[in-house]
Amino acid sequence: MCFGPMKPDRADSPNTFSQRVVHMDATLDPRDTGAAIPGVDGIDRGDLDAIISEASGWLGKRQNKDGHWVFELEADATIPAEYILLNHFLDEIDDAREARIANYLRRIQGSHGGWPLFHDGDFDMSASVKAYYALKMVGDPVDAPHMVRARHAILAHGGAERTNVFTRFTLAMFEQVPWRACPVTPVEALLLPKFAPFHWTKVSYWSRTVMTPLMILYSRRAKAINPRGVGIRELFRRDPEIIRDWMKNAAGHWIAESLIHIDKILRIIEPPVHWLFQKRAENWALDFIETRLNGKDGLGAIYPAMANVLMVYQTLGLSKDDAKYRTARESVDLLCVLHGEEEYVQPCVSPVWDTCLASHAMQEAGLTVADSEVAKSNEWLRERQVLDVVGDWEHNRGDVRPGGWAFQYNNAYYPDVDDTAVVVMALARSQEDEANREAIARAEEWILGMQSSNGGWGAFDAENEHDLLNYIPFADHGALLDPPTVDVSARCIGMLAQLGRKKDDPAVTRGLNYLWSEQEEDGSWFGRWGTNYVYGTWSALNAFNAVDWDMTDPRLQKAVDWLKARQQPDGGWGEDCATYWKERKDEVKGSTPSQTSWALLGLMAAGEVDSPEVERGIQYLMQAPRDGGKWEEELYNAVGFPRIFYLRYHGYSAYFPLWALSRFRNLTSGNSKRTIHGM
Repeated sequence: MCFGPMKPDRADSPNTFSQRVVHMDATLDPRDTGAAIPGVDGIDRGDLDAIISEASGWLGKRQNKDGHWVFELEADATIPAEYILLNHFLDEIDDAREARIANYLRRIQGSHGGWPLFHDGDFDMSASVKAYYALKMVGDPVDAPHMVRARHAILAHGGAERTNVFTRFTLAMFEQVPWRACPVTPVEALLLPKFAPFHWTKVSYWSRTVMTPLMILYSRRAKAINPRGVGIRELFRRDPEIIRDWMKNAAGHWIAESLIHIDKILRIIEPPVHWLFQKRAENWALDFIETRLNGKDGLGAIYPAMANVLMVYQTLGLSKDDAKYRTARESVDLLCVLHGEEEYVQPCVSPVWDTCLASHAMQEAGLTVADSEVAKSNEWLRERQVLDVVGDWEHNRGDVRPGGWAFQYNNAYYPDVDDTAVVVMALARSQEDEANREAIARAEEWILGMQSSNGGWGAFDAENEHDLLNYIPFADHGALLDPPTVDVSARCIGMLAQLGRKKDDPAVTRGLNYLWSEQEEDGSWFGRWGTNYVYGTWSALNAFNAVDWDMTDPRLQKAVDWLKARQQPDGGWGEDCATYWKERKDEVKGSTPSQTSWALLGLMAAGEVDSPEVERGIQYLMQAPRDGGKWEEELYNAVGFPRIFYLRYHGYSAYFPLWALSRFRNLTSGNSKRTIHGM
């Protein structure tokens, strides 16, 4: 990404924020406001200035007093439904809140009768079963029209016996399926040596924080209190007690099939293993959990891990008055978001990510560290750098000093490479600040240390590529690992370039070679953490721009051609979350402001600022519906786990359009047609 500054000289700032933006423009371009931009005949400068001024003013007003931004982070029906189920597991029913969550669940029910993984998506079995169960828990009659439609859809797609592994763990705890419906997941596995095929350090951060408490629940055969005795037998096509084919070879690979047979053998030896090692393993697991409990931010600062901890405490008999229990409960409740008569539950919060991206957009619009918005965000970000906690990443990089940032307010054991690179690029726009230089140096050291041997960077770990583990029966979601990805690697390259490293620097060279190795045949790049190929292609193009690569390279021009070919008739870009299924790579439901902004930033990085595609894209953003500085966007724009878990960052439609419009203005107002620095 090219997050770097496009900052021509500017005059002294007037008093108001909106005046500052317009005044900056006047110094950039002495031509009369309202004139068309030369070379881009259809763009009216006055309109462009007005939109940038309004959008940046809107964003500035939404900055918290301490300097940070945070927007809502929405997933699918699964987590709100799980919240209701958690309350009934614990016998801590909150009828008022659950009624509001039920309103949300009813509203997002799909036209197919079930619940999708993202807005207007296909039926998903596990999300649908959990949503139906949650609604039944709150008292919805089974003969209500929406429940009838949901039940018919679930049965038509194979019944609740076809849910995924995580859902079957929940159903087993509520005694809706036998425990043999779940793969063998003994807590004793945490005691295995590192050379064993499975070791807790070999899976991703999200996997180890979710699995560790889940292993206790499995080994204890945890049982929900379920005070109202609600069940969902009507969702099964076969009696769960007689089903024997719970484990499926989702990967379609002989290794997965072999591991299913090993799972059967493990069931035989499980009892004596429990007898010998269960207490020791549980103590290890509890020490792991409580070392990383993270106060009100919770284990791993992600909902599934936090909820599992609460259920572990209940299962082990911990008093609800215990401080650890109360803190764990608070961490879950803090994820709830109220909207009038509706409420939903976020999978986590994204303040560091939102703050560094919003800061980039504001700086692209013309602010500098002399402005309080940037200075305060810099200070807030610096305070959250992890400098004194050696996280789980040490198991492959024990010789590296900590220096990264987490995604959430606090998550010191799990700093995020992606956040760290983007924070550094935001801080580096004001390197004259001595405090920034110190923070940047530590972060650069950590990022260099986290590079994997193949030249790429993963999100939280280095060398997390133990592919065999994605075939175990537990991993039917295919997301147990955290291997290097194009988008994260591109941002690390951009960061290093912004800090002065050239393309012949050894770390940068290895990173670039990794990007080339991942380019798709059609010229695009896969987007692991954003939807999807538009996101990945934008990331890669900006990395090559940042290192001053020749953007006429035929390989990069192929990527440019791919982006241009994906422009929609309305001038925008859109890419459906279904593109994470390879056979649906070209699927589009409609243009979105976020994806249009990514495509524009990518094309401008490739030198296409004067192209008709960029002009049409800018026109799309200028004309698209918005509320001040937030463009309307219902379609989901990011991914947690491809094909399993999707996200809608509510902030993306605020700061990315502002960023793209501001960069376009900067490039067309100055002498350079080339973006510079890291993003």
